[in-house]
Amino acid sequence: METNKRNEKTTGFNEITMETLRDRAVTMRDCLARSQIITDSMTSILGSFDLRLSALETAMRPTQVKTHSMRKAHENIDKTLKFADAILIQFELTKQAEAVILKGPQEDLQSYLEAVGQLKTIVRFFSTNKNLKTSIGVITHATTLLQKASMMLEDEFRQLLSSYSKPVEPDRLLDCLPASLRPTPPTAHGEGVRKNPADHHKDLENVVYRPPTLIPPKVTPLLHDLAQQMHQAGHQQQVFMIYREARSACMESSLRKLGVEKLHKDDVQRMQWEVLEAKIGNWIHFVRIAVKLLFAAERKVSDEVFEGMKSFMDQCFAEATSTSVSLLLSFGEAIAKSKRSPEKLFVLLDMYEIMKEVQPEFNTLYESISGAEMRESVSTLTKRLAETAQETFVDFEEAVEKDATKTAVLDGTVHPLTSYVINYVKFLFDYQSTLKQLFLEFEQIDPDAQLAKITTRIMQALQNNLDGKSKQYKDQALTQIFMMNNIHYIVRSVRRSEAKEMLGDDWVQIHRRVVQQHANQYKRICWSKILQCLTVQVAGNDGTSTAGVSRATVKERFKTFNNQFEELHQRQSQWSVPDSELRESLRLAVAEVLLPAYRSFKKRFGPMIEGGKNPSKYIKLTPEDIERMLAEFFEGKTLHDQKR
Repeated sequence: METNKRNEKTTGFNEITMETLRDRAVTMRDCLARSQIITDSMTSILGSFDLRLSALETAMRPTQVKTHSMRKAHENIDKTLKFADAILIQFELTKQAEAVILKGPQEDLQSYLEAVGQLKTIVRFFSTNKNLKTSIGVITHATTLLQKASMMLEDEFRQLLSSYSKPVEPDRLLDCLPASLRPTPPTAHGEGVRKNPADHHKDLENVVYRPPTLIPPKVTPLLHDLAQQMHQAGHQQQVFMIYREARSACMESSLRKLGVEKLHKDDVQRMQWEVLEAKIGNWIHFVRIAVKLLFAAERKVSDEVFEGMKSFMDQCFAEATSTSVSLLLSFGEAIAKSKRSPEKLFVLLDMYEIMKEVQPEFNTLYESISGAEMRESVSTLTKRLAETAQETFVDFEEAVEKDATKTAVLDGTVHPLTSYVINYVKFLFDYQSTLKQLFLEFEQIDPDAQLAKITTRIMQALQNNLDGKSKQYKDQALTQIFMMNNIHYIVRSVRRSEAKEMLGDDWVQIHRRVVQQHANQYKRICWSKILQCLTVQVAGNDGTSTAGVSRATVKERFKTFNNQFEELHQRQSQWSVPDSELRESLRLAVAEVLLPAYRSFKKRFGPMIEGGKNPSKYIKLTPEDIERMLAEFFEGKTLHDQKR
């Protein structure tokens, strides 16, 4: 029952719900129907608006076109007025520029250059507006003014450059050199004091060069602006010729005032050696001054005047200095081509040295293609000097070996040739670094070995010559003294110089033995005969008694000894052994043999004479007398000294 009641309630609820849903559906259909009507109405209204707007636009179009045209017309009028103002301004600027151009650049160069620039701008303006009736006339007039301006600028460039292209005074250039490299005052013979090459290399360390200012800093910007205007106007040739003429004359005159002169081989050949040597010393200073000061300063001038015109800048600098470079090198070329002689070797090395010193800087100054010819000239001269120096080595070696001077060395002392050659070799070693550079100019070799080879050959050539000269002596003992003196001088000089490192200890030891051999030969030749006077051999005599020896024999032996010794003393006290140690050692060597023999002979046979008549007639000398007289040997005394 309860179940039935629940079913009835559920059925009633469902019926009410369905009814409600049906009512809502009807209401929604009605609403949708009304919405469609409204949509259709809105579509119709909007459609009518579109038709009306189209009609309105059609009606407004003529008005819009007219308004746009009026606006464009106003814009065109504004543009025309502005263009007209611009043209009027150009006319006014032309008039102002013309007044400045006609006045000339002398008073205010900067304003003149600005006027030229303004005219160029005016020409460009009217060139882009050639449809104007006045354009051609204005362009023609402005171009004429520019041509006139170019001529005036050319004259101004020439005048301004000429005004500041006076020769540089020598004192001013010398003051720019480092103090250590300034030429020394001339001596009484008219030449400066020559520095040791080793000291010279020290002088070059950390030196500072201060090239002079050739054109005032306030002037170079004006010259630059003038050159630039002319360059841009296509007048490069005029600029080039004006610059070359003014600066070339300035450079050459500066060198000539300094003392540089153009010489040829024949001029050099005619000069006395002292004069030529002084000129070479001066030329070495001139090269350093020219490259490191004068040409360096001129390079700065051309760089500033032609800034922004690189190739033109290099060409102008090269041409402005080419004559001066040729003038400077002519002297070196004349020396290199002149007749070779041994005394020229060291000045050749000095000249080669200065060329090697300045060559890197010279190549930097003339690094462009415009400077190629001058770089080649410097390189050629450097190599030519090296070749001449190397050929002079060979000449010197041959000259030493073939030297046939008749200079008599009567006392057997050191020959002038020996001292000359040794000093020559010692001086060569002052140029070691230069010589090593020179050897490498031609081939890749060990420069130390090459220097040792040359030195050895020169020494051998000297010994060969001395050997020939020694044969001129009639006295064979003096021959040995002569050779001993000269070889000893050579050995001692080598030991005290850098040549020892090149020749080596073996060379020194070998030649010391040669000296000793000549000393031994001297003792054998000179003293063997006199020692025989002090030797008496009798059969059956033990050599200590006088048995079997007659008084007459003893007298004859004493007499012969006295005569021979006095003769040796008279002759050999005139001979010379200039080295005190060698002289003393030679005297000692003689005394060590002679004195014991004389003492023994006198002790053994002296009593036989002393008991007779006039013993002093035979025993004239005591051992002390002999020792005293030996101390006078090799002193180089004259006959007058001996008598006195």
